[in-house]
Amino acid sequence: MSEPVLKVDKLRKSYGSEVVLEDISFSVPVHTATVFIGSSGSGKSTLLRCINLLDQVDDGSIKLDGEDITAVDADVDKVRRKLGIVFQSFNLFPHMKVIDNITLAPIKVQGISKEVARDSAYKLLDRFGLREKAEDYPDRLSGGQQQRVAIIRSIAVAPRLLLLDEITSALDPVLVNEVLSTVRDLKMEGMTMVLATHEMGFAKQVADEVCFLHHGKILEWGTPAQILESPEKLETKEFLKRVHEAGRL
Repeated sequence: MSEPVLKVDKLRKSYGSEVVLEDISFSVPVHTATVFIGSSGSGKSTLLRCINLLDQVDDGSIKLDGEDITAVDADVDKVRRKLGIVFQSFNLFPHMKVIDNITLAPIKVQGISKEVARDSAYKLLDRFGLREKAEDYPDRLSGGQQQRVAIIRSIAVAPRLLLLDEITSALDPVLVNEVLSTVRDLKMEGMTMVLATHEMGFAKQVADEVCFLHHGKILEWGTPAQILESPEKLETKEFLKRVHEAGRL
C-alpha cells in the first residue's frame, strides 16, 4: 500500500475553553474522496481549516505525503501550494476578471508564465463549460458559475489534495447540481479530496469513506452504504433523519 496523501492523527483543536475537535484520526489514500457529514457546529469547517493551516492545532499531527505539516518548522507557503481549498462563499476577487482570478496563483505562486497559465486556464474553462465567461467579472456570473470558477481556480495549481467546505450551502437549490457535477467529474478523474457537505445523495455518489462528526469527534465512519444506509450509532440515525426531513437525502 502506498503512503496516504493525508494522515491526521489524534488532532485536537479548541477556541479558549471550547473544544471544537477532539481525537480526530483518519487517512486519505490517493485518488479517493473522504466526506465529512454532521450538524452545523460539529467541527467540519474547522477541520478543513486546520488541514489548510488556516487554524493552528493544539495537539496531534497532520501529515501531507508523509511530511508533518503541523511541525513548528513547517513551511506554510510550501504546504499550501500542494492544497486547493474552496469555501462556502466563493471568495473570488471582485475586481479581477474570471481568467485573472484563475491565473493569479499559477503566475504569482508557482512562477508559471502568463501565457502558459492563461492557456491552461482556458482549457479548464472549456472543460467545465465556462469559456465564454473568461473575460467577465465575478458579479456578472450566477452563484453556481462563481462557485465553479472557484473550483477551477483551486485546481489550476494542480493540488495534491482538494478541500471542499460546504460548497453548495450558499447556492440556490436550482444551482446546486451544476456545482456538484463539476466535483463528480473531478472525482472520476482521480482527484484526491476531503469534503464537508450536507448533500447526502452527493456524498453517496462521490465518497469512498464517510465520516460522521458529532460534537467534534468522529462518531462513526465507513463506506457510504454503511453510514448513510445502515448507520449503527443513534446520533447518526437521528442526524440522517433530520437531513431526510429537510429534503437533502
